[in-house]
Amino acid sequence: MHHTIFETPLVNTLMRAVSRVILRALGWRTEGMTAEQIAAFPKYVLIAAPHTSNWDAPITLMVCFQLGLKVYWMAKASLFAWPIRYLARWLGGIPIDRSAANNTVQNTIAAFAARERLAVIVAPEGTRGKVTHWKTGFYYIAHGAGVPIALAYLDFARKAGGIGRMFVTSGDIGADMAEIQAFYSGISGKNVQQFDPASVKRG
Repeated sequence: MHHTIFETPLVNTLMRAVSRVILRALGWRTEGMTAEQIAAFPKYVLIAAPHTSNWDAPITLMVCFQLGLKVYWMAKASLFAWPIRYLARWLGGIPIDRSAANNTVQNTIAAFAARERLAVIVAPEGTRGKVTHWKTGFYYIAHGAGVPIALAYLDFARKAGGIGRMFVTSGDIGADMAEIQAFYSGISGKNVQQFDPASVKRG
């Protein structure tokens, strides 16, 4: 994986302080697992939900800084066009070709196998628009790599975010996805009409 802002010492320290100030000014707080508890897991797939607005990415990054996480995130390749290509990668971005989903899963599993520590953010909804199903690539990555899924969230109603728990897959994707989606019941995205975990199907 490439070098990112999370591995740039002086910038990382500055961004952690700035994130703490901005989140506090906006009324946000972090909760759930502590930085020490998260650090006990060297590898994991982090799913971030709900994903309903452009505000999700910057707030998620600030929460990651405040928790001291070093993460990569995956997004469609078109977001990495010039002139922001290098900035997006430095911020931890990994461009993906959505037409080659299986290659993405296998390449990410290989990346986990090659490293002692790795955390990758995947948005199960795949878009900030209203969805009727969750993409299951994150599940197959976690199960194939033998790493847990960090259930992260941003609750705009309470202005609280963090990682609620680490979920270990069983291989029964139907039962596991039902439990994962149940975790997000009651969590409100910025645009609440676009996220209803009770009506979301896996796909």
